Amino acid sequence: RRLARHFVQRTRRDIESRWEDAPCFPRREPVDATYTLSPAYQQLFGAVYDFCTEIVGSGRGLQVHRRRMRWWSALALLRCVMSSPHAARVALKKRRRGELLPYGEEDGDTSYVYEPDDRLPSDELPTPLLDQAEAGLTDPEKRRLRKLERITESISVDEDRKLKECVRLVRQLLQDGFNPVVWCYYVDTAKYVAEELRRALSDGNSVAQVLCITGRMGEEERRLKVEAFMQEPGPRVLVATDCLSEGINLQKGFNAVLHYDLPWNPNRLEQREGRVDRYEQPSPVVRAVRFYGKDNPVDGAVIRVLLDKAKEIRQALGTHVPVPEEEQYVVEALVHALFFGSHRPTPQLQLFPESDPVPELHRKWELDARRERESRTRFAQHALKPEEVRRELEAADQVLGDPEAVRNFVLAGCQRLGVQVRRNRRHQDVWEVVTEPAALAGVPEVVRRTLPSGRKLWTVTFMSPTPEGAEYLGRNHPFVATLARYLFEQAFSGSNEAVTARCGAIRTRAVERATSLLLLRPRFLLRLSEQVTRLSEEVLVVGKELYRDTWLEPHRALELLAAEPCANMALAEKRELVDEALKEATPLLEDDSRDNPLRQLLYERAESLQESHRRIRRSVGEKVRGVAVVPHWPPDLLGILVLQPEVRA
Repeated sequence: RRLARHFVQRTRRDIESRWEDAPCFPRREPVDATYTLSPAYQQLFGAVYDFCTEIVGSGRGLQVHRRRMRWWSALALLRCVMSSPHAARVALKKRRRGELLPYGEEDGDTSYVYEPDDRLPSDELPTPLLDQAEAGLTDPEKRRLRKLERITESISVDEDRKLKECVRLVRQLLQDGFNPVVWCYYVDTAKYVAEELRRALSDGNSVAQVLCITGRMGEEERRLKVEAFMQEPGPRVLVATDCLSEGINLQKGFNAVLHYDLPWNPNRLEQREGRVDRYEQPSPVVRAVRFYGKDNPVDGAVIRVLLDKAKEIRQALGTHVPVPEEEQYVVEALVHALFFGSHRPTPQLQLFPESDPVPELHRKWELDARRERESRTRFAQHALKPEEVRRELEAADQVLGDPEAVRNFVLAGCQRLGVQVRRNRRHQDVWEVVTEPAALAGVPEVVRRTLPSGRKLWTVTFMSPTPEGAEYLGRNHPFVATLARYLFEQAFSGSNEAVTARCGAIRTRAVERATSLLLLRPRFLLRLSEQVTRLSEEVLVVGKELYRDTWLEPHRALELLAAEPCANMALAEKRELVDEALKEATPLLEDDSRDNPLRQLLYERAESLQESHRRIRRSVGEKVRGVAVVPHWPPDLLGILVLQPEVRA
């Protein structure tokens, strides 16, 4: 309850139903796809399962932690074998040659089997577990383990139905207009899948680019490769391990996922799908393919114990609830489902009576779901009203610039500096900036450095969600900020070569009388309490009819700042009009009397800001007593624009 005074939680449903006028998140379309094992693969699984069954059964007399070590080793071997024959072959070869990976805890590291939520799993093969499990095996058991390697070598790509079905599914996704991410658990499986996809998708029927990203790359290298790949035109497929399931957003380049290896933690499944199912996904639908074997008992246990339960809770609550953090419950539940439960592949294993941990795991999970439901009720703050927040945001946009103002500024600024920009032929909200070195020869270096190098065209947009392949340019983008800073400094330089000026005059149809607009930078003292006072500043546009004392409403003056010229004016006439406007403005800026209309406008603005501060603080339960906004006189005069009405015949 104490936290609820400071913490606000918003669900997607809250945002779309109360805060936005239209859907702003994609619709997730879950799909189940299956495959069947070939006879050769069934033989491999049967041999490995019999071997693992004996590993689990032979640990009955060991201490609890040693017994669990055997469980984890058996699960790791099964997971590796059912990932791909290539992964199984590489792992067994590494074990036979003694090429062991660094090993952590003395009694085993379960992250090789179960991927906890607080750290990324290793996408390397779990050879340390196999080696430690073998340490207590007899010579006949060791020979059987070596025979498994020879079985994996007998399985060709053509006999790997899992891989063949994956290729078919990826083709279908591409035909349906999706760019998929194929998630694998092990590096060797990802490379194996990516190689076959490259070969299969290079024919004339369905050409697509394929990129493979694994944990063997550095974090920065992964980020740069993925960002560059998402900018590539045409269909694309990303094959990745869980090194990408956190931290790097993929929604701008991909809109589907296929789980080639099912994660053994539903939290990881949600993280994978959340890379594409998120805000600013331009596609209205993202497809999530849960890919598993009909006759693959390992997938069956994971789906039955974990993934179906997560799906049930999500459908009931409308959001994902993480699996309980005690990973020993999860591992033991999987071991029981595979080796002790009624769904085990072979009925011959009758071990010591063990209580089924699956109901206890589900009970803890359901308890977490009830707590989550209560939490969402407690933190679902409704004190902030969407219409009030929207009003404040619109007021800020009027001063700082909304997307349309940013677009107009960037296009005009690029024209002034010689940066070539053209509208995309296929998408009216997308623009192409020519970034070839020859085309940028006359562009100031400080602006040129903010443009991407190594490409001919830079595709941009000023709208959000961002269309695929385009980069969003908002007012805080480095290019926009640099362009604004450069033009601002140009105006204040006073140089005859400057492309912008602080003063100007245009002939326009927007006014019927000569009107001067003053761009001011006023400062205000913001008093939040007796002890806290802050200095703030903003930009403000005020307007008056030239040669008259008629002042415009602030919103009207701001509108006229975007007035379009309708005819040319002689330079002498422009200078005369600006001089007249400056003569009228100068005494007003020097007059601190109460009847000064400019001073009155500034105090009215201060009252408006004061009311906004009080309104926002009141809506979140903060004190408003003592909050005050006091203008500091005089404001800075940044610029003058004189509007001369059109000459009528």
